[in-house]
Amino acid sequence: MQNNFFCNYPYINIFENPSSNSKISSQIIYGEKFKVLKKVKNFLKIKTSYDKYNGYIKNKKFEKKIKTTHKVKVLKTKILNSNKFLPFSSEIKILKKKKNYVMFEKNKWIKAKDINPIKQKNKNILKILNLFLNCKYKWGGKTYDGIDCSALIQLLYKFNNKFFPRDTIDQVKLKKGINIKKFKLGDIIYWKGHVAICINSKKLIHAYGPRKKVLVMNINKTIRLIKKTANLDVRKIFRI
Repeated sequence: MQNNFFCNYPYINIFENPSSNSKISSQIIYGEKFKVLKKVKNFLKIKTSYDKYNGYIKNKKFEKKIKTTHKVKVLKTKILNSNKFLPFSSEIKILKKKKNYVMFEKNKWIKAKDINPIKQKNKNILKILNLFLNCKYKWGGKTYDGIDCSALIQLLYKFNNKFFPRDTIDQVKLKKGINIKKFKLGDIIYWKGHVAICINSKKLIHAYGPRKKVLVMNINKTIRLIKKTANLDVRKIFRI
């Protein structure tokens, strides 16, 4: 079986089990590479190449070769003459340029100003985080159409060509925790099953399930709120 494929759809749900009624655990987005582990009825069990994430996707026709050259730097970029969008961090190959547009598939065009070269980094984490402000909270989501807390942090790393795990249970193990006297931009705060990132000494941003969206909140008030409502203490804090 050909064992390297690329997602050639804006995004696709990854399910925990081979059923559309199963819980969504994550997503793959355009240009993301994956391996097929096995076929189960109308589903494929896959492992993503970036973060080695396992799950099931619907069996579709996928591309076998895309030498990606650029990535989407905006929350979403509209595919010309359609009602579809490519989400942030999608990876494409430029096939043709015309005026202010680039073609990434036959007759599929997006604005040139919405992409960066694949190797270009953006250390302005506030700019990336603010793209997702007010996006709805969605368990397993990774896009403008819905995102969860761990995906928001992972995308910061992924866009800057660095590895970072998908789920909080694995993210929290990646670095040694630090004692914080004063929070600053880039401090990542972990609870059991939740994560937020500080945008300054007083505020954080997170995809917060109880409020059903990505929003900015006061750091200390959030720590007290999560303790009060979920009886969870902060597990670890580290710097991005």
